[in-house]
Amino acid sequence: MKVQLFIPCFVDQLYPQTAFNMVKVLEKATCEVTYNTNQTCCGQPAFNAGFWDEARTVCTKFLKDFEGADYIVAPSASCVGFVRNYYAKLFENSSQHNQVKDLSKRIYEFTEFLTDVLKIENFGAVLNTKATYHDSCAALRECKIKEAPRKLLSHVKGLELVEMNDVETCCGFGGTFAVKFDAISIGMVDQKTRNAADTGAETIISTDLSCLMHIDGYIKGKNLSLKTMHIADVLASGWE
Repeated sequence: MKVQLFIPCFVDQLYPQTAFNMVKVLEKATCEVTYNTNQTCCGQPAFNAGFWDEARTVCTKFLKDFEGADYIVAPSASCVGFVRNYYAKLFENSSQHNQVKDLSKRIYEFTEFLTDVLKIENFGAVLNTKATYHDSCAALRECKIKEAPRKLLSHVKGLELVEMNDVETCCGFGGTFAVKFDAISIGMVDQKTRNAADTGAETIISTDLSCLMHIDGYIKGKNLSLKTMHIADVLASGWE
């Protein structure tokens, strides 16, 4: 099966190892993985900030960069959710409408691709830790992802998964929200981190590094013992 990677801006710049681990997992599932080095941003930051014309320019490039790919897979439900749900609004009544409609059917968040398309849940991962899972808003609300990550984690040898209270509540990141409303954002991440710590977990796992970056920044600022991991890093653990 041919898969083209979409690696979001912040993953490329800050967490490249997660992208490499995603490739490891996909190749173990016998996928033929390619990466178009011309790719840039999906356009979400500009769109969310109200710069729709600028976003449309970036999104037009995205359409071109991923034209013809059988499947597009990304380690971010936030970016996938944006492409699926908001490209149609940006290109409404345009000549690119059908192209956008086709793209939305071919782009997948990493975990849903593994469970829904490849139909594989066990990758032989080994990770000895007690962990709790954070549902990102984008995964839960925009991509309707809830069970797929948990199914994958249930097969990781040595991993004990425990659910935290208010698991579906936002961590407070929300992109520019964390910058514009920092006091509210900090209050939300404090609540999320407390709920995670109350489970006795050592690790917080999620599909979205944007959430994890926000949570990890708070953890380090408070010198807490918790750590964060993207699910691709978890699934690539314990094997070469």
